[in-house]
Amino acid sequence: MPSVPPRFPLLRKILAWSVHLLTASGAAWGFLALLSFQTGDYRAAMLWMIVAVVVDSFDGTLARLLNVKKYAAGLDGALLDNILDYFTYVIVPAYALYTAGLLPSGWELAGALSILLTSAYQFSQTDAKTDDHYFKGFPSYWNVVVIYMLTLRIAPWWNVGILALLNVLVFVPIKYVYPSRTVIARRLTLTLTCLYGAVGTAAIAQYPDVPQWLMGASLVYIVYYVTLSLWPKEPRRLEEPSA
Repeated sequence: MPSVPPRFPLLRKILAWSVHLLTASGAAWGFLALLSFQTGDYRAAMLWMIVAVVVDSFDGTLARLLNVKKYAAGLDGALLDNILDYFTYVIVPAYALYTAGLLPSGWELAGALSILLTSAYQFSQTDAKTDDHYFKGFPSYWNVVVIYMLTLRIAPWWNVGILALLNVLVFVPIKYVYPSRTVIARRLTLTLTCLYGAVGTAAIAQYPDVPQWLMGASLVYIVYYVTLSLWPKEPRRLEEPSA
């Protein structure tokens, strides 16, 4: 995608600030997901969560492409992104755990609070996003976890075990792949990530009659992601991937 010619500074400013607006729209998608969980419309809630993930997947690339640090310097895009990520990746799924019957009776509040607290730690680490473009510790993909719990109809006590394991992994300094900024197997990772999103959206659109084979197929990407994250990494700063 070609960059905007520097001889159009006003246009560059408009586009740069538009990226911040795109990032901020995550608040709207997250709030719509909350309202949908409140009314029991889980299909709509999951689709709004996916919209928020799509926005989060592309806004960083657009921000670097349009040089928002220069042309929209009055706003801290990284801080805005972290605020919105905590809302859409943590608070919304926590509300789902509390209201959607995913946990055994009496465990709903504990489950919701557990991810709120561990993710607060994960987000606030000074090296939560490492210099070589990884997430340190389980990167609070609680929205994805909740979607699998709903679509696969995982038993409540199994969900407790999943939450316990992932909460512990927040504190284990494994470096997880940052899909949009990875250098290792970049093209393959981006391609598989897009396919994963398409398969997941197609499955969720049919909720509650989700084709289980589609959700099973999506797990292939999870295996790939975990394998790539555990793959030995060079102990050095990698070059910034191109947008």
